[in-house]
Amino acid sequence: MKTLLGIHPSSLRQDAGLLVLRVVLGVVMIAHGWQKLDGQGFGATADGFDALGIPLPDAAAAYAIGIELVGGVLLLLGALTPLVGLLVAADMAGAFWYVHRDAFFANEGGYELVLVLGAIGLALAATGAGRLSLDGLLAGRSTTASPTASDPRPRSAVDAQPLTMASAWAATQVIRGDIASARSRPRGVSR
Repeated sequence: MKTLLGIHPSSLRQDAGLLVLRVVLGVVMIAHGWQKLDGQGFGATADGFDALGIPLPDAAAAYAIGIELVGGVLLLLGALTPLVGLLVAADMAGAFWYVHRDAFFANEGGYELVLVLGAIGLALAATGAGRLSLDGLLAGRSTTASPTASDPRPRSAVDAQPLTMASAWAATQVIRGDIASARSRPRGVSR
């Protein structure tokens, strides 16, 4: 199969490219989540969301903080990457719709940054984390080391779907604990 300019990228180069995307997106998401949690606090973030007209501002703040912090860490590790990619894209779709849709450039409060972050999230959801990841490590352990003649597909994180689903359930339990903990604190009080 021919690729652009007849160049066939190696699997290692593709995996390295996915690693760069994951790490960059993870760092940016963690920075924004930490800014909301530590810089503003949960209550102030929820109040800000309410002022912007975001429905269920407490739930929206918990979701945004949770996916940005926990999701960012999972992206750095390359764990649950397809799921996290979709959740990041949903987070960015909300940021676009409720905050940034009236302008394009980020310095004008526009959607330029959320568009790029959402697109990276969708790309990672579609491709997975690659072999240089926890997903890739778990997929390698749950399958044979190399493709067989009857199944020439390269091994991927998709092969570890049952394990990934169990990990996704565990991650939701952690996030739910954070949401419940945040609800029990008075508004404006952070951890």
